Amino acid sequence: MDKKELAELLALEDFEPIYQKADEVRRKTKGDIVDIRAIIEYSNICVRRCRYCGLNSDNKNASRYKMTEDEILDTARQAAEAGYKTIVLQSGEAPVFKIQELGEIVRRIKDMGPAVTVSCGELSYEELRYLKECGADRYLLKHETADPKLYAELHPCGTLKERVTCLRTISGLGYETGSGFMIGLPGQSLMTIADDLLLLKELNCQMAGIGPFIPHPDTPLKDEKRGSTELTKRAVALARLLLPEANLPVTTALGVINKQEKESAFACGANVIMKKVTPDPYRAAYEIYPAQLEKCDIEGDRKRLEEQIQALGRIPV
Repeated sequence: MDKKELAELLALEDFEPIYQKADEVRRKTKGDIVDIRAIIEYSNICVRRCRYCGLNSDNKNASRYKMTEDEILDTARQAAEAGYKTIVLQSGEAPVFKIQELGEIVRRIKDMGPAVTVSCGELSYEELRYLKECGADRYLLKHETADPKLYAELHPCGTLKERVTCLRTISGLGYETGSGFMIGLPGQSLMTIADDLLLLKELNCQMAGIGPFIPHPDTPLKDEKRGSTELTKRAVALARLLLPEANLPVTTALGVINKQEKESAFACGANVIMKKVTPDPYRAAYEIYPAQLEKCDIEGDRKRLEEQIQALGRIPV
């Protein structure tokens, strides 16, 4: 599929045949398994100034934190004991740990059994190689938009070229490489979304997180409209057709807008779900976009999520 074809598909009046095809491909390549992954948001300190994100360094209302190494490892241990087979270490884009310290955290979590995904922004080749040597399996770095002009407008702190260069480095080092983008950014078009999808394919991403834009009240985009959940699901479905073997999460942003939308996204190609295990009170402070959060209950949350997945006829892992 080329750019024009993708844009035309996104605009279809009746998208149901595409959803069915995406679900067929998902069933053939991934089966009925849903991978549940635990996210530890270990710091919300960020040096970047992304205009849509509540963690941006210009937001003086954000309550900044950094979990200690012991807190991170204790949370990871609880998650592993609850049944999580992947731990995602996520933070704002800031070097709150020396790379050797972060590498040691990765090593110690790997010793517990789970796979480790790291998501802490653009790192150098040497830093990324070091984390890979320490046992990191996956690296997630969303490109957010494949339109260079729109990227520049939203990110006065970096360029799309730098982002894509880092993603190529991640892939070249042998990580399971993840990227992704938002639906509904001001200035975005269907052609832009088509470019986003084609960039995922060009980078041969094995993971792709696609979620709706949700405005944060402490950002310059606070008065903009939310992204469309329907268009988000369409983009996920097309990502499944372009990347049949990829791991495609149902993003937490979909659930923030509408729980039913989150569940229905599993019928359009998604096969992964991320679950916060960030301990209280840190979880409330990690606010990329506004969300109603329940009190942390790692084991109980995992059991409830398994039950919800089983109710959809899928197999939680």
